[in-house]
Amino acid sequence: MRRLLKRMKAEAMSWLVRIAVVALFAVVLPATSSFAQAPGYVRVKLVKAGLMVGAGGGSGVLTYRGRDYPFKVSGLSLGVTAGASVSRLKGWASGIRQVSDFAGTYSSVGGGGAFVGGVGGVHLVNKKGVRIALQGHRAGMEFAANLSSIEISLK
Repeated sequence: MRRLLKRMKAEAMSWLVRIAVVALFAVVLPATSSFAQAPGYVRVKLVKAGLMVGAGGGSGVLTYRGRDYPFKVSGLSLGVTAGASVSRLKGWASGIRQVSDFAGTYSSVGGGGAFVGGVGGVHLVNKKGVRIALQGHRAGMEFAANLSSIEISLK
């Protein structure tokens, strides 16, 4: 009977050690789930013109997890808008769980200006929680203070 109890105790200890090792690896080793978010690098060229109501469009590239994804941009802004400009912006997109999250309608409230040349920036958010922060150079003559809706579609 003693041998049986000793054997059961040894097996129980063996199982506890195995469980402890598995738990240790689960805590220590970084796990990357399929839902993990990674930032993406964004480059975009926008052409914009307007008087009261502005419209614009352009194209860009999202670099996400080592791959390039070209996209198109179109948008409409309401508020005080006057002039025309061309912007080359760069920045980061966060909150992307999968590439398709990047496409969609983004909203932005902001303003800016350019007189022959200038620097501008924009922060955009879509319904899937993707946030884009861009900044860069702007050429042309424009003044804007408005609410914008921007549509991004992957090519």
